Amino acid sequence: MEPTSSQPTASPAPDSPETEHPNGVADRDATRQAKEQSVGQRPGTLTIRSDALIPRLFMISYTNDFFLEKEYSSYAELMQYFQANQHLKHWIDVRGYNDLALLQHLMADFAIHPLLMEDVLSDYQRAKVDILDDGRLFLVSRMTEFTPLLEIDDDQLSIFTGPNYILSFQDDYEDCLEAVRNRLRSGFSQIKSRSSLYLAYALTDVVLDHYYPTMAAIGDYIETLEHRILTGRRGDRRLLNRILHVKKDIIRFRRLVYPEREKIAEILRQPEDVIPDDIKLFFRDCYDHAIQSLDLAESYRESVSSLVELFMSDQNNRMNEVMKVLTIISSIFIPLSFVVGLYGMNFQREAPDGRINHLNMPELYEPWGYPVLLGVLAIIVMGQLIYFYRKGWLTSR
Repeated sequence: MEPTSSQPTASPAPDSPETEHPNGVADRDATRQAKEQSVGQRPGTLTIRSDALIPRLFMISYTNDFFLEKEYSSYAELMQYFQANQHLKHWIDVRGYNDLALLQHLMADFAIHPLLMEDVLSDYQRAKVDILDDGRLFLVSRMTEFTPLLEIDDDQLSIFTGPNYILSFQDDYEDCLEAVRNRLRSGFSQIKSRSSLYLAYALTDVVLDHYYPTMAAIGDYIETLEHRILTGRRGDRRLLNRILHVKKDIIRFRRLVYPEREKIAEILRQPEDVIPDDIKLFFRDCYDHAIQSLDLAESYRESVSSLVELFMSDQNNRMNEVMKVLTIISSIFIPLSFVVGLYGMNFQREAPDGRINHLNMPELYEPWGYPVLLGVLAIIVMGQLIYFYRKGWLTSR
């Protein structure tokens, strides 16, 4: 037996906030274009997206007392080692799809049906499980993260199980599976001592566990939006757009998790000869995680709906404040306008025949008439302000 290798692998670093990922909208557009290009083609036709990455081949070979992790530049070299070491368990990880010849070799060597490979390349399959005729499993999961662009990005993870191997496909070089790799790198891990089907469970579990940081990031963002509403910061239209955008993200996340729950439920319904009971015990834990993720998504959806109501209520309160100020200003100027309009009437004190009309505004000819009128107007304004203040109309909310 070969000695245990602890050499570092050439696999990419774990996910970080600065990792570049394709924009979710652009990725969906590319997927839609690929589907449109395949319209009318016979089932099982392999269509590769124009923006697909060049494949990188990784393989982890392990047993209880052996571990080897390596990136292979040649598929022939990988298969040579795989076929020569059937006593080992292997995780073959293919990252990138842009090599039709390689995919065809994989289909031939691992007995993959063209329809299943078509599902792999479509890259936007719902989470599901297919039980193959020989008892192998085909699993599809959705890996998620909340990107610095404040949106949910998801990638497809496709897994084929075998008697001594796991074959996984993904379209990106970066993923959320580093925790599983670290467990394999450690001196002792249950993954090493159990069947390869347990590794399929471990990959599914870490994908589900990664839903929690995604939802936690969304929860923090919801709290930030709520704080912005309560502090009355400006940019109202943009703020409402962000609230509606995160609401769509939560709905989309729920659509990703719901099939995951159904997939695990389907696994738990399989007979003992397909899924052993000792493995089902672990998948039940995955089922609980899926339920919790759905509950979180539902809770956040209600929170965002409440956030929309809070935003609209805040806008109505602001409008009421504006209307209150305008009403107070109007109330102050209404009596002043009345007095000024009253003295603006052109009733002449002296008639054309020279007689004096004593009832026609005699105060117009008083020496102190104008200062007295200004004083009366000032007293009216002060009286109104005092009245409004005592009523509490001048205090802010």
